[in-house]
Amino acid sequence: MLTAPYSRHFAARPDRTRWLAWSLFSLSILSLCTPANGAGHNPTESTPLTELSVPAVVAKVRPSVVTVLTRGIPQGGSQHGAPPGSGSGVILDAGGYILTNNHLVQGVTSVVVGLSTGRLTPGRVVARDFLLDLALVRITAPDLVPAEFSRRTSFEIGETVIAIGNPLALKGGSTVTVGVISALDRSVLTPEGETLYDLLQTDAAINPGNSGGPLVDRYGQVVGINVAVAPSAQAISYAIAMEAVTPHLQSMMDRGSVLRPDLGVIPVTITPSVAASFDLESDRGILALSVDPAKPAGRAGLQSGDVVTAIDNHPLYNIGDFWHAVSRASDQMAFQITTQGKAGTGTITVSRPGPARP
Repeated sequence: MLTAPYSRHFAARPDRTRWLAWSLFSLSILSLCTPANGAGHNPTESTPLTELSVPAVVAKVRPSVVTVLTRGIPQGGSQHGAPPGSGSGVILDAGGYILTNNHLVQGVTSVVVGLSTGRLTPGRVVARDFLLDLALVRITAPDLVPAEFSRRTSFEIGETVIAIGNPLALKGGSTVTVGVISALDRSVLTPEGETLYDLLQTDAAINPGNSGGPLVDRYGQVVGINVAVAPSAQAISYAIAMEAVTPHLQSMMDRGSVLRPDLGVIPVTITPSVAASFDLESDRGILALSVDPAKPAGRAGLQSGDVVTAIDNHPLYNIGDFWHAVSRASDQMAFQITTQGKAGTGTITVSRPGPARP
């Protein structure tokens, strides 16, 4: 059984598993957002992809997979579970950027990274985003082998995928498991009450310590970052699709965070304690706080204390829902609100952030 926080049990959200998969981002936008300093080299569109055998995929990708340790160096592998603070990551570029899960490095700024060669080197957490459950760690080391990241926007259910990581912190390097893509565009609820979107479901075995490691296709390209398993289930695991990750990598490298539109509002997930504290009648939705009347939300009529229950007719349960709805909305975003029994609607004009500047 997996144990939180380093291998997470998430509850599926079957009512919201068919969200549109990042239709706002075309291949041209993805190419603009690809890290400019060599992160995750990809072949050009004219380069034909060659399907590889599973051993060939492993030989290609395994040098790019690392172990991320947040609580010291484990004293040997465990047969009962991963040592606290151990997980996986994948090398983005020769400059030392490593992609992993935020829940693995939550609350820490320094880690130890174990390379495929067996070398241990200090690392620093330089970016994180809890809504996407992504983080960047940076190390200084020679001869790093960046992984190749997929730009594919479509997959076939049933196609072969390979999970590579360091489950159980076993001696001898990373572990490889093989499965298929079982479903697409899944959404799951995290233990913290937020939602992760655009997930690939796989039956490849994911175990404690796999978090942050790559899910790879038969072309030897990373298609996802392993993040969770379903509780009380067998062979149901999830990976964050690279299609959802790629648009945010440059912002994380440049700014240390994901850049989202400044709507002039602080969204807060309504929990029982929040509802009680603010004497709310609503038991779900987003509480709007610190609304700036000079910014888009305020200009649209939203006020502090309003409860936003839907955006473009999609219901909201938490701030993950809120920002996901904003990301896929057009420049004119309709919202529905309830405020102590009074209902209303409005339209927010969204100003998208521009590309990062060095």
